[in-house]
Amino acid sequence: MKLSDFDFDLPDDLIATRPVHPRPAARLLHAEGGVIRDRHVRDLPEILRPGDRLVLNNTKVIPARLIGERLRDSRDGSGRAKVELTLIAPAPDGAWRVLAKPLRKLAPGDRLVFGAALSGRVVAREADAAVVAFDQTGAAFDAALESAGQMPLPPYIAARRAADARDRADYQTVFARRAGAVAAPTASLHFDAALLESLRARGIDMTEVTLHVGAGTFLPVKVEDVATHRMHAEWGEVSAAAAAEINATRAAGGRVIPVGTTALRLIESAAGEGGVHPWRGETDIFIYPGYRFRVTDALMTNFHLPKSTLMMLVAALMGMDEVRRIYAHAVAARYRFFSYGDASLLVPDRHA
Repeated sequence: MKLSDFDFDLPDDLIATRPVHPRPAARLLHAEGGVIRDRHVRDLPEILRPGDRLVLNNTKVIPARLIGERLRDSRDGSGRAKVELTLIAPAPDGAWRVLAKPLRKLAPGDRLVFGAALSGRVVAREADAAVVAFDQTGAAFDAALESAGQMPLPPYIAARRAADARDRADYQTVFARRAGAVAAPTASLHFDAALLESLRARGIDMTEVTLHVGAGTFLPVKVEDVATHRMHAEWGEVSAAAAAEINATRAAGGRVIPVGTTALRLIESAAGEGGVHPWRGETDIFIYPGYRFRVTDALMTNFHLPKSTLMMLVAALMGMDEVRRIYAHAVAARYRFFSYGDASLLVPDRHA
């Protein structure tokens, strides 16, 4: 299985740089039973069945992008320079691993200042990241980051425009509760309070889990043989109550439908003999064609980048030929792609 198998042509003007409003007005490609229907997210209460269960990722995106200055003692005036960081993950000692621009200009001991609220020092520089210890910790760090940071928009949006105040709300789900993600679970961005209430009134249940989406979700696959790719790890948790709810739905004959690839990867990581089990830790599960799904019956997800691990995941669920057909339809019908784009509801034939 080659990386090129997951490539497709995408016109640049289909890449969404802003979401639609209201959120459920986004278009929804519904693929089920070999039929593709053009709907809207607001139609979900009509499309789903009473007894189905949506699995929602309640992670909260932190304003992880920081723009400031690197300060270093020097005689030639080279000690002050612009620096841009994106927080990746906290280290056990309270420091943070970060992506940095320009990484090669950073050295251990460099002072980093992000306005009056936030500052720190470079502890180490790795091959593709740096480690920074911030002067603020705990609640003080959270408050300083909220003041100094920007929402970490995906590279394909950031290349077209800078993050602004609108992204503080747009790039956050309405059920975000547990801070720690540096990228949004974007399929969940289509829900608002009214849609959630309509789904509950229809008899469609919901379960929350947590997977803190990392910046690695945007890293390109660099190997031609897909099976040799190594996934980045992300921290997640499925509570005992969440596992019990999912298992009860399966026992009653309802469908388990994760909203987003992050929720799907998490519940598949927590699945074992007898269903889903309480689970907490890091997962680097890599789902590509040939994977046998254990608890997922369908998936709501946005449209993904060519040659990405997320394209491989949807191909594993729907089959290569069907995914090619779905994406060809999406391009021809001018669906909006990627994080701020439209959505799809993918139901494989075995669950039609």
